[in-house]
Amino acid sequence: MHIGLIGLGKMGFNMRERLRAKGIEVTGFDRSPERTDVPDLEALVASLPSPRIIWVMVPAGEITHAVIEDLSQLLSEDDLVIDGGNSRFTDDQIHATLLAQKGIRFLDCGVSGGVWGLENGYGLMAGGSDEDIELALPIFDALRPEGDRAESFVHVGDVGAGHYAKMVHNGIEYGLMQSYAEGYELLEAKDIVKDVHGTFAAWQKGTVVRSWLLDLVVKALEEDPRLATIAGYVEDSGEGRWTVEEAIANSIPAPAITAALFARFNSRQEDSPSMKMVAALRNQFGGHAVKPAQPKPE
Repeated sequence: MHIGLIGLGKMGFNMRERLRAKGIEVTGFDRSPERTDVPDLEALVASLPSPRIIWVMVPAGEITHAVIEDLSQLLSEDDLVIDGGNSRFTDDQIHATLLAQKGIRFLDCGVSGGVWGLENGYGLMAGGSDEDIELALPIFDALRPEGDRAESFVHVGDVGAGHYAKMVHNGIEYGLMQSYAEGYELLEAKDIVKDVHGTFAAWQKGTVVRSWLLDLVVKALEEDPRLATIAGYVEDSGEGRWTVEEAIANSIPAPAITAALFARFNSRQEDSPSMKMVAALRNQFGGHAVKPAQPKPE
């Protein structure tokens, strides 16, 4: 199988390498000359066999929409576009309708795994028709971890369902990270606790709070025991807001996710230890940038 991949940033670059290692031929396009395989989208499309399959891995919103617009002019009937970015699920119907006017097929796929996906594989949540999922299944199998497919891949439903599931996944992630971060701040605040790092490390085996995120808490504290180099400023990338908006629209209480989102807003007003930990965790699992801590005045 030979596919095109648009967007070779932190996620896309590693996905290209994993796909190639699993026997999928990949031609990548990126605006960065040192990363791209072809000079432009026209050359990318020309390099692929029909029916073409192109995976889009660029920032959600206007950039994704512009890429889909360009592909609608370049691709042919029965080609398939997969949006693997963090697009809002409502955009998927718009993009699917635009491409369908030319007979071009569309899937949306939520992808989780961050910068560790190259080594560990990715969790995948796809939306679209059964026929299109079947066509793309070798790609999904190459990207996901080895083992039982049901533990790392799901065909959630129709177009938009994959990104909806990823949105909820990220909302849950907000709440989990906030809980670990608040626990960290409590431990740091108590004089009788002498080994905060060791406490988290002791929770990694046999406890009900063990998880990959907990492992990353331990790793972050190994690298910077007091998180002294990180400012307690945390961005939100959209999915948390969308999850809260959906909870409101469907009259579903989501107090933990909502509070975690509001805590991120609060982080932009003061430098708190718990927000340092959330910032550290986002950097650990996703390679998200952190703001350096500002030196305290003498």
